Amino acid sequence: MDVLDMMRVGPVIPVIVIDDLADAVPLATALVAGGVRVLEVTLRTHVALDAVRAISREVEDAIVGVGTISRAEHFQQAIEAGARFGVSPGLTTELIDAARTSKLPLLAGVMTPSDVIAARAAGFVALKLFPAREAGGMDMLKALSGPFPDVTFCPTGGVTAASAPGYLALPNVECVGGSWLTSQAIVKAGEWRKITALAREASRLRSIAA
Repeated sequence: MDVLDMMRVGPVIPVIVIDDLADAVPLATALVAGGVRVLEVTLRTHVALDAVRAISREVEDAIVGVGTISRAEHFQQAIEAGARFGVSPGLTTELIDAARTSKLPLLAGVMTPSDVIAARAAGFVALKLFPAREAGGMDMLKALSGPFPDVTFCPTGGVTAASAPGYLALPNVECVGGSWLTSQAIVKAGEWRKITALAREASRLRSIAA
């Protein structure tokens, strides 16, 4: 599965921060039960890779990836944990070189037109616009569609359940990334049924946008 295939599995990729390893499998199970299968677990906590390892081993239908990839060594660490894709907040020559030699598909982050040009020159045409709200949101994506008709985006950062349909209605947006499905308060409370309900709503966003 390449990056574009992964982006087409569902309209929302939850951006997940796991503080307690015990939450990893129940959280992923709840999301998958609601129809959200592509999961980005960010490298923002010390248990992140162990969480990816547990999800990839125990949640059969989950397509789990590693987010916040910012160093070359993160690629191999993600692969060893069982990740099927990676997500970066930006793109550097170091990450480009690592991606070329790695078997891990990368959803590379960009913010400006210059970033898009550099990413496209490196062979990336499925990109993460980050941080989407601060980069100009839907207006920026509309502006990028003209000079870059061959590029597909996953806007992430400041995207909400309310704004997601507007993003998804844009022709150059395949999916969105969002943290509203897995807020820290809901996860800490272990409200797995609520997460499943939110996932079901998220799974229907593409049809709403259409």
